[in-house]
Amino acid sequence: MLLGFKTELKLNDKQRTLLLKHAGTARHAWNWGLGLTRQILEHNKQCPSDEKIKFPTAIDLHKWLVALVKPEHSWYYEVSKCAPQFALRHLRKAWDRCFRKIANPPKFKKKGKDDSFSLDGSIKVDHFKIRVPIIGWLKTYERLPQNYQPKLVTISRKADRWFISFKIEVTAEVSAGIVSPIAVDLGLLRFATLSDNRIYDSPRPLKNLEQKLALLQWRNRNKEKGSNNWKKAQVKIARLHLKIANIRKDFLHKLTTQLAKNHSEIVIEDLNVSGMLKNGKLAKAIADSGFYEFRRQLEYKTQLYGSKLILADRWFPSSKTCSNCGFHHQELTLAERVFSCPACSWTGDRDLNACYNLVRLAKPDFKPVGQVEADFSWLNQELNVKSTFGLV
Repeated sequence: MLLGFKTELKLNDKQRTLLLKHAGTARHAWNWGLGLTRQILEHNKQCPSDEKIKFPTAIDLHKWLVALVKPEHSWYYEVSKCAPQFALRHLRKAWDRCFRKIANPPKFKKKGKDDSFSLDGSIKVDHFKIRVPIIGWLKTYERLPQNYQPKLVTISRKADRWFISFKIEVTAEVSAGIVSPIAVDLGLLRFATLSDNRIYDSPRPLKNLEQKLALLQWRNRNKEKGSNNWKKAQVKIARLHLKIANIRKDFLHKLTTQLAKNHSEIVIEDLNVSGMLKNGKLAKAIADSGFYEFRRQLEYKTQLYGSKLILADRWFPSSKTCSNCGFHHQELTLAERVFSCPACSWTGDRDLNACYNLVRLAKPDFKPVGQVEADFSWLNQELNVKSTFGLV
């Protein structure tokens, strides 16, 4: 299977300038293509069907770029031709996703925000350095995968640091530490509650560093835009944003790797994260937790380590169902953190009760310590379970 590999580059001033030129050229090509395609769409809306212009492909956009834009901007010839070419390819893919109603229309790019470009051609990897077209050899801080020469690389900038990423081929292997199935219930007060009574609290990096971030932004409020002091302040703010993202990623990677390596089956709920983010009071806490990233990492890591991911139906009432007798509550507010069953008088933690119900999707005979014997055959009849298998 293919996995992405990303590492930081160790650059000198000359290389940084060259990378900035490539990123700027790719951004200019993207904005030019986006403006042109928007004009074509507006023209097609107002004109009759026989006068409509065919929406251009990525090849058409690149031909027009070479004929119309490059002669007027000589600095296009100072960088690799792949940078603007791939920018137009990505633009066409963005429009395709928009036409299929998968994503919103693409937007214009701004200088210094998500700068990146892609290169292909003669690429060579050698221990702590990699050679890319036009730019040449680039050093890295860690050893690169050997015996594999990528065909395409993407170079991006976060704050004042540059990173290079490419795909590598890895073989899926079954971990020797795989044991019994487990269920994971995600929440805001406690990020993850496991069916074996383990609890993981989220580091909440944004909440912990929000005051420091606000202070940096407050100090930057009166600086003249474009001045040296403004640029220095922007770098400090970007570094803090990168630190927040790295803390969140580190926590999620460690947790998902531990689960995928040590458990044969993992059961989680199919959460509607985009719908949850529409809640104005909880949106910041939900975004700070990274629920979707947790699921995304589990999907490919279960394939990598030979385990299985089971997604419970989005409408499965795991929290409202008693794990002891199967009684279903009609109403259960978020403020009620203790589950009390009126049918069998069983009382327990709300999140643990949900985990006990979820784990039976993988192990129907699961019996928590101290639980009363009960028949859970009704689960197989009422639940619609979607499974994602470890090995394809």
